[in-house]
Amino acid sequence: MTTLHELALLRLAALRLVGPGEPTAADVVRRLGAMQAQDYRGALTSVALRTASRLRKDVEAALDAGEVVRSWPMRGTMHFVAAEDLQWFLDTVGVRTLTGIGRRWAQLELDEAQAERARELVLAAIRAPGGATRAEVLAAIADGGVAVTGQRGYHLLWYLSQTGTLCLGPTEDGEQLFVLLDEWVPEPRRLDRDEALGELALRFFRGHGPATVADLVRWAGCTVRDAREGLAVAREGLTSVAVDGTEHLMDPATPELLAAWREETRGVFLLPGFDEFVLGYADRRAVLDPEFADRIVPGGNGMFRPTVVMDGRIVGTWRWTGRGARRSVTATPFTAFPDEVAAAVPEIAAALPY
Repeated sequence: MTTLHELALLRLAALRLVGPGEPTAADVVRRLGAMQAQDYRGALTSVALRTASRLRKDVEAALDAGEVVRSWPMRGTMHFVAAEDLQWFLDTVGVRTLTGIGRRWAQLELDEAQAERARELVLAAIRAPGGATRAEVLAAIADGGVAVTGQRGYHLLWYLSQTGTLCLGPTEDGEQLFVLLDEWVPEPRRLDRDEALGELALRFFRGHGPATVADLVRWAGCTVRDAREGLAVAREGLTSVAVDGTEHLMDPATPELLAAWREETRGVFLLPGFDEFVLGYADRRAVLDPEFADRIVPGGNGMFRPTVVMDGRIVGTWRWTGRGARRSVTATPFTAFPDEVAAAVPEIAAALPY
């Protein structure tokens, strides 16, 4: 048995927000399985916070080297994943987002023939070892006779990525380039379904635990049945604790890591808006008072604000203000910040990977 507060501190350790940090950006992403990355700049910071160097340029270098890629591996949402893992993510949980695609095509006046024509055009336009900007890919599709107006362009890029033709890899002038997945990742890991479900469960619980099966279902966008099948494969490599009678699974090494870094977990953190500390769970009570949920996602619009965390609890939000030398963080408490939080914010902000 353990408490919700202890659960939050264990998660800080499992998520590598305390401790020496992982050696590389690829190690961070591989450990967590996948990291939400629809906010590209915030996602770079989230990864960098968990590395030994704490440098965003090292995360970008991992993208340029083909060690980490960005795509839509699950839930139809952009994530960073280790390059060798993307294909089995797509095959295992990514494919679920294609269910009912005909309805979306009807809304966009798209059909399979147009989508496959777009694929042909993209395959002809992008050549290794380089890539193409979003604008260049869309221009190639449009020039080939497939309209990309409105939401059609975004949907085609999503669909071609979801079906394994494209992914986002290297950066050029601050923009990620689209590359052909087969060329950019020539040796992907190939897992059968049982093995993939087991790997999915193991990565999630080791990188996010203590967490529940319901958390895994929400995070991966998989079915409860698939989550339980995966857990049956992965359970031998995990341990568990109970919180209010509910089983939570985690890496057996996490309690020891927390013991070594407990004082740090009780400190103050400034986290980007879509960080896994918030997004990785269906039940966020351990880290967030439900009364303040709308403060981090105003109106439930899906846009998560950066958060201020103290002692494992989210106690406010923050944002950048100003530019250049005048750039600083403005933090807003849910109620009132304790003096130690208000005093710590400027120093922590100055050290944020940016």
